[in-house]
Amino acid sequence: MSTIQIDRLLETAIKQGASDLHLAVGRRPVLRLNGGLRDLATKVLEPADTMALMKAVTPDRAQQELQEQGSADFGFAFASSDGLAKARFRVSVFRQKGNIGMVLRKIPYKLLSFEQIGLPPSVEELCRRPRGLFLVTGPTGSGKTTTLASMINYINMTFERHIITVEDPLEYYHEHKKSIITQREVGGDTPSFSEALRRALRQDPDVVLVGEMRDLETISAAIRAAETGHLVFGTLHTTGASGTINRIIDAFPTDQQEQVRVQLSTSLLAVLSQALCPRIDTDGMVAAYEFMVVTPAIANTIRENKTFRIDSMIQTGKKFGMQLLDEHLLFLYSEGKISAEEAIDKSRRPAELADRIGVRSANRPDLEPETGGGGGGSAKTT
Repeated sequence: MSTIQIDRLLETAIKQGASDLHLAVGRRPVLRLNGGLRDLATKVLEPADTMALMKAVTPDRAQQELQEQGSADFGFAFASSDGLAKARFRVSVFRQKGNIGMVLRKIPYKLLSFEQIGLPPSVEELCRRPRGLFLVTGPTGSGKTTTLASMINYINMTFERHIITVEDPLEYYHEHKKSIITQREVGGDTPSFSEALRRALRQDPDVVLVGEMRDLETISAAIRAAETGHLVFGTLHTTGASGTINRIIDAFPTDQQEQVRVQLSTSLLAVLSQALCPRIDTDGMVAAYEFMVVTPAIANTIRENKTFRIDSMIQTGKKFGMQLLDEHLLFLYSEGKISAEEAIDKSRRPAELADRIGVRSANRPDLEPETGGGGGGSAKTT
């Protein structure tokens, strides 16, 4: 397959508003549209096709990594010949059954405002803070990157800051505005998140974005940076505020966990946990949020290892803009924006939400009434 054809596939993905393009041997190219999969009207891909498509867009460094490790990630910018279709793509290329497979995720050039993506108003106030840790969490494909890019763009436009981002790969490209912005790519500009974070503290940063807090060393470095007077944004593949806190603490050895609880109670600003849902009132997706702002009462709860109380504290913290994920899902359903099935599927407590919506299914054991005490949600990782 030639470069012309990869260009056409990417152009189609952009023009149809797809979030991802899947390329696999034995199937036509597939777009992910509004959460569903749709085949494109081309021939079924053969091993030579996916190999040629891979070589058309994959830099030498990533091809070498693919050969040695069996997979590689990278990003690239694309513009159609007429200049009308433009986007960046984050690419995962991998071997499967001895053949090449690829998934290309579209990263739009246009940065969205807080209002456009429906962020709680208090997020703006938190972005003004000079120090602390702000976590954006959710499963893969829940829009964390877009949310963080909007926050970084807001700071970039509004304040005089030095912003350092560490990403794998670079997704949204930011230009210098009121702030200076330094974007470092893991694998190209720096060997690892933890190494980049260690170096970042010597580069006079005000704001640091950690693209993924994936290991103990990176989590520890992010907390330390927040403690030492920097505003740190990070992501985790967890669901819910209490689950996120438990996941961070559980990453540390048992003898360090009490100290980490104290550190988190003083450095954590907020946790924004999100899920993307297909809309039924129009095309596209809508984000459902759980939002926790760390008040003195929640800080005490973290320090005293009583995270099971956090959900009820979020419920009573509406004046700070706090809300539970299930409350927002119920609101989106009642507004006619998402289906009952989608609200229940994305819910942290599906049986409870099904009762509130009035849905019951004999084929859904997860919708059986709960027995026994609930407590804080557990971490869900991907």
